[in-house]
Formats: sequence, structure tokens, C-alpha cells
Amino acid sequence: SRRVIMEMNQTMVTKFLLLGFQNPPIFNTILFIIFLLIYLLTLALNFLIISLVATVPSLNTPMYIFLSHLSVSDILVTTNITPNMLRVILHLESTISLTGCITQLQFHCLSAAAECLFLTVMSYDRYLAICKPLHYTSIMDNRLCLHFAISSWILSCTVSLLIAFQIYQLVFCGPHIIDHYFCDFIPLLQLSCSDSTIVKITDIVLTIPLVILPLSFILYTYISISLMISRISTSSGKLKSFSTCSSHLIVVCTYYGVLITIYMTPNNSSFNVSKAISLLYTMGTPLLNPIIYCLRNKDIKNAATLRQKRRSLSPTNEIATNYRNVLDTDWVEYRKLWKVTTAFRRHRQERGS
Repeated sequence: SRRVIMEMNQTMVTKFLLLGFQNPPIFNTILFIIFLLIYLLTLALNFLIISLVATVPSLNTPMYIFLSHLSVSDILVTTNITPNMLRVILHLESTISLTGCITQLQFHCLSAAAECLFLTVMSYDRYLAICKPLHYTSIMDNRLCLHFAISSWILSCTVSLLIAFQIYQLVFCGPHIIDHYFCDFIPLLQLSCSDSTIVKITDIVLTIPLVILPLSFILYTYISISLMISRISTSSGKLKSFSTCSSHLIVVCTYYGVLITIYMTPNNSSFNVSKAISLLYTMGTPLLNPIIYCLRNKDIKNAATLRQKRRSLSPTNEIATNYRNVLDTDWVEYRKLWKVTTAFRRHRQERGS
């Protein structure tokens, strides 16, 4: 047994080779440019939402506070994967250490868990606002809002650390090639030389409180919201009530639609299919979430417009505007003086001749 252990130590895998998309170089160049633009736009939109919620007093409500945390989660999921993915695309393949691979998987699990929990909390907030409007402010106060936010991040960190710890216990001594653009859960387990049954069972067990129960609760809240809206007599009242939760409903359908597709995809399916579905999660939803809220939410659009007006009326801009006005006025006066002088010279020349 000692000899076997020595042989395993000699062949122990410390680095993995990420193959990426395995496309022709010209096609990879196009993908690199597209994914880079998507990544930059995702960061810009999510940071815009975070800054608006932090600086505009009218957005200092539980709904938008949770939305800012959702934006943090979107930034985390795309920043954790996209920079390394761009490197893989640029060099056609790339190596990553075992520690770096597990760390990437850990942050991937953290952001996924946080997204599920914050979408659930936001649905509860909408449920209280529509179904129990008289008790909304007394129930969803700043203390409960802070409690939900901290609890969601702590639970997400705990789950991700648990999965990372169990992955660290596995032995990787065989193939070191991952046919993916990041260290996803299934491709990594397939390279393990040891029994990964416990890790798979843990993943299934954690799916219940992080995916199934939150999704069930979200369905319950929106069924209750739909029943409450149906009781409203006026069409304008129905439209106003539905508009308060339509953006969140679209985000929920998009996110859980992609998540369910990932879980429903067989493990033995083509890796190209897995890569395409993973792209929807790692780059699609982090970009769609802020776009949906920015385009459909009047409060976000009004806050962005107000911020732009304040920026245009800032002291620096006001000084620059006044300076330009002075220059324009001086230039007009100079042109008038020049015309008078020219006319006077012509008059003297005519008299002299």
C-alpha cells in the first residue's frame, strides 16, 4: 500500500488544462471581442444599479437594496469566470492550478446560491407590498432587510466552502484535461480518481434548500400576487400592481429557466451543449438582469435621468458653461467692434479719395 501511495503522489495532478471552445483562430478572435464587450457592458450596468441605489435617496428601499445585492452577485459570477475564459479563448487553451480551479468553483457556487436567495427575498418583498400593503413598512423594515442580506451571504459562503472542502478531499491522479472554459462541477468530478459519491449526494441535498424550496416559495408568492391582482376592480390598478413586480418576474423566469436547463441536461451529453448552456448562466443572466431592470423599471430610469441632470448642473460644469458664455459674449463684442472699425476706415478712405 505504501508503494501505491508513492505512485499516486508521483502522478498527482496539480494543474488542469482548459480547452475552451476549440474553434478556428479567426472565430475565437470574434468570440473574444464579443465576450469582452458583453463583460464590460455587464460590469457597467450592474455598477450603475449599485451606485444609483447607494446615492439616490428614493431608491433606498428594501426592493432596490436587494437589487443592488443581486447586482453584486451578477458581478461576482461573471468576474469569476469571464477574464480566465477570455484568456482561454485568446490562447486556444490555458492551464489553471488545482487550487485555482477549486477556488473558481467555490465562487461559482457562492454566486449561484446568493442569486437564488436574493431572488427569493425579493419575491417576498413584492408579496408583502401587494398582498399586505398596510403591514409592509412594519414588517419589511431596515433591520429585517439587513438581516435577510447578511443571512443570504453567510449561507451562500457556507455552502460554497462546504463544496470546496469536499472537492479538496478528492484525489486527482489521472487525466488533467477539462473540455470546458472554466472549472465546472461535473467536468471536475469526472477527472477524480477517488470516489465522489459523497460530493454528488451533498450537491443533491444542497439543491433542495437552495433551488427547489426557493423556487417553490417564489411560485407561491406569485400565485398569491396574481390572485390579489385579479381582485382589483380597475384596470389601471391591476396594471400598476403588476408593473411593480413584472421586472422581477422576468428575471426569475430567465434565471430559473437557465438553471433548470443546466440540471436537466444529461451528464453524458455533448460538452458543446454544456458550454452553450453555461454561457447563458455565466454571461447571459448577469447582463439581462440589469437590462431588464433599467428598461422596465421607471424608478431606475428616473434615478439615472436625475443623476445625469445633477451631473450636468455640477459646479465644475457650471463654471465651464459660464466661461464659455463669457467667451462667446466677448467674441460677439469683438466682432461688432471690428465691423465698426472696418466701416470707419472705409469711410476715411472714401473721403480721402
